Amino acid sequence: MNWFPKPYADLVARLRVPFGFALVLAFAWFAHPSLPSIAAGLPVSLLGLALRAWAAGHLEKDRDVTQSGPYAYVRNPLYIGTLLVAAGLVIAARQAGLALLFGAFFVLVYLPAIQLEEQHLRSLFPAFEEYAQRVPALRPTRHPRPSVQPFRPGLYIYNREYQALLGFLAGAGLLFAKALLSSQSLP
Repeated sequence: MNWFPKPYADLVARLRVPFGFALVLAFAWFAHPSLPSIAAGLPVSLLGLALRAWAAGHLEKDRDVTQSGPYAYVRNPLYIGTLLVAAGLVIAARQAGLALLFGAFFVLVYLPAIQLEEQHLRSLFPAFEEYAQRVPALRPTRHPRPSVQPFRPGLYIYNREYQALLGFLAGAGLLFAKALLSSQSLP
């Protein structure tokens, strides 16, 4: 899966965090939530957070090809979870421009990151190629290979997935504050 030239993917990987902060600022500035939009969007985000948590509780980075939990269904559940979190926040924010911005960010930043990560895994683990042939990158398979590995809370913490939860809580708090402030300014 080589969607982007390697120099572009390398550059984007280095700029992913600053781009992410710019995206957060755009979200904070342009979001125009209402309580109904928050009620519609946050469950989508919570689904994404749950997927990310499930994945983080199975992921042992650079130790082996993780094939348990959501990795039995799709190779990149953390990115799909991130996409769901963002989609829920965009629904809650009620701004089509943010949807376009988040979509462009996913395509132009996360897809190259996925490409680089998979190249890295191929170089570390010869078994990754068989796994990649069997399990799709972003579309879950209907026929996963059963796994006996349980979710491990220690891996959730080791992988610092609680940071995604804290970021979500900050975003949700911002949405609620903006919604309440705009509802109080109405005549």
